[in-house]
Amino acid sequence: MRLRPAALLASLTFCVATLSPPPVAAADALSIPAIQYRERTLPNGLQVLSVEDHASPNVAVQMWYHVGSRDDPQGRSGFAHLFEHLMFKSTKHMHAEQFDRLTEDVGGANNASTGDDITNYYEVVPSNHLQTLLWAEAERLSNLNVDEANFTSERAVVEEEYRQSVLAQPYGKLFNAIDEYSYKVHPYKRPTIGSIPDLEAASLKDVIAFHDTYYRPDNATLIVAGDFDPKQLDAWVDRYFGWIPKPATPIPQVDAKEPKRKKDARYTVTSETAPLPAVAVTWLIPSAHDGKDLIPLQVAAALLAQGDSSRLYQSLVYRHQVAQQVGADADGRVGPGLFTVYAILASGHTTMEAEKLLHEEIVWLATQTIPAAELDKVKTQLLTSELKQRQTAQGIAFALGQATLTEGSPARVNSDLGALQQVTEQDVHRVLRDYVTGAHSVTIDYMPESRAGKPGDAK
Repeated sequence: MRLRPAALLASLTFCVATLSPPPVAAADALSIPAIQYRERTLPNGLQVLSVEDHASPNVAVQMWYHVGSRDDPQGRSGFAHLFEHLMFKSTKHMHAEQFDRLTEDVGGANNASTGDDITNYYEVVPSNHLQTLLWAEAERLSNLNVDEANFTSERAVVEEEYRQSVLAQPYGKLFNAIDEYSYKVHPYKRPTIGSIPDLEAASLKDVIAFHDTYYRPDNATLIVAGDFDPKQLDAWVDRYFGWIPKPATPIPQVDAKEPKRKKDARYTVTSETAPLPAVAVTWLIPSAHDGKDLIPLQVAAALLAQGDSSRLYQSLVYRHQVAQQVGADADGRVGPGLFTVYAILASGHTTMEAEKLLHEEIVWLATQTIPAAELDKVKTQLLTSELKQRQTAQGIAFALGQATLTEGSPARVNSDLGALQQVTEQDVHRVLRDYVTGAHSVTIDYMPESRAGKPGDAK
């Protein structure tokens, strides 16, 4: 879960200081109206979720495919990402890039993204263009032109993305390496963006096989949110998607089991462009299906690194001045996720100094009293962020897609916000003890080439 109007927050109540200040009371839980979604499944296996909302004359259309970088063939990292690009090329009845014309030319927008477990395509348009967008999504599902010209051009685009976002960014290789070194056997270790050697080794035959295997109605979820008539929506979905056949072959499933770490591990990654070292530390955490533990872990990550008042910022950046940037994240996935902390160093300091302070703050958070006001503030920030996202049809659709495909059930779109408000100090202590302070870590020292192999050298 990626937790996200001011009037709602006004109902949060706190104790007011008197001459003899009482203990700070926990904030009252908000009563949040549930997202009223409808769910149906077509005979060909396509899952359809919809949320009727007439707040504005717009509608969001999203196609989520249950395929991500975890499904890339061995030695062919980046295939799911490559298909994110290919799906905007020509089809039997559409020219290349016609999605831009169908959305941008009527005042809307479109885009797509690839993750470890999913690939999603999303548009928002005035609601009188809903029928056109449903036809177009069905068209590129069923009639995509996967040919040599499209494959060659989009492979070049993906390779250039890799150069810009990984090689050209001073710390791009660090964040790309976190998955690679944090997993031993799970395909999550392959980078979502891919690699240039793997992409160059691919053939058109490989690409067609990948498309035939994963781009099918029984491996997809259609989400529509916004201004529409439910009966009309059902009729259009049946008309444009219902005829697409369900393949007889089964969908391959990732069955890799990431082993429990038996010892701490440390790796060094070098950079030609980073001006200063950095360090990242990771721990394995449960699947996002386990909201009981994931949500407190996300609260812990926010306590550590959300904003200038967070614990890592105050310690490493403000008081000790050993880092210029810090971060923490509890990344929930369909399979085993990662709890990650990192620091990009300040001049004259070492990864060992930063790592020591990172561990100290985590242990302190896991064992010492968490002030009620601090915990309430962080939970309010997370809740506000989620509620803000849900003010648009696109945001509602994203929340529903995340709950369905990553967290395992559309019902999580409603239950997670209540669970967030119920997180206690004891919950934070428990999950940090179980998955972080009581578990083995992977540490990555990220070094400028001139200092490679010298993680403790402060020169």
